[in-house]
Amino acid sequence: MEGVTNDRFHGRNAGIGRSCDAPGCADAGEFRAPGPRGSCFDGPGDYRWYCLDHVRAFNAGYNWFAGMSPDEILAAQHPVHGWDRQTRAFSPTAGIDAAPRWADFADPLEAINARARARAADMKPAQRDDGRLVTPDERRALSTLGLPLDADRRALRMRYTDLVRTLHPDRNGGDRSHEARLQLVIEAYQLLRKAAAFA
Repeated sequence: MEGVTNDRFHGRNAGIGRSCDAPGCADAGEFRAPGPRGSCFDGPGDYRWYCLDHVRAFNAGYNWFAGMSPDEILAAQHPVHGWDRQTRAFSPTAGIDAAPRWADFADPLEAINARARARAADMKPAQRDDGRLVTPDERRALSTLGLPLDADRRALRMRYTDLVRTLHPDRNGGDRSHEARLQLVIEAYQLLRKAAAFA
């Protein structure tokens, strides 16, 4: 079959021209291993490249759970680890509000009409005191950051810095319990820093 190699060792990257990262080893570095900086929201992290003997030695001593508490280890070993975070698109309501309170309306069509008007209002841009428009997505991002509609660029930057300092594991002793919230904060900031309202 064309394109398939019959290399004996899975994961070998032959012919890449790297030398083994083990001190004093002159063999080719054909096997990738995790480096000192692991994967995070900043990117995939660093890698080391070893020959077969040194990657075997590295793998024998590698501990993925290093630095984790017993509870974090147990959570990381769960079969659905990482799948418990909801995104808006995959939430049970798919981002749609609850059903109308039918008892508040004499006519079911009034309930549906009221809901449609409320949704339409949510979809309109809001106007700030300076006249700039803020889209619904930008309003949600401001809410995520806990900022008012008329916040300026300096307030946005300061609030983002404070939240990252509070939520990031590197800033609070390795506590990873706030990672989902941190991701929302980062996404909100990335959206707002490019928004016309903060230009």
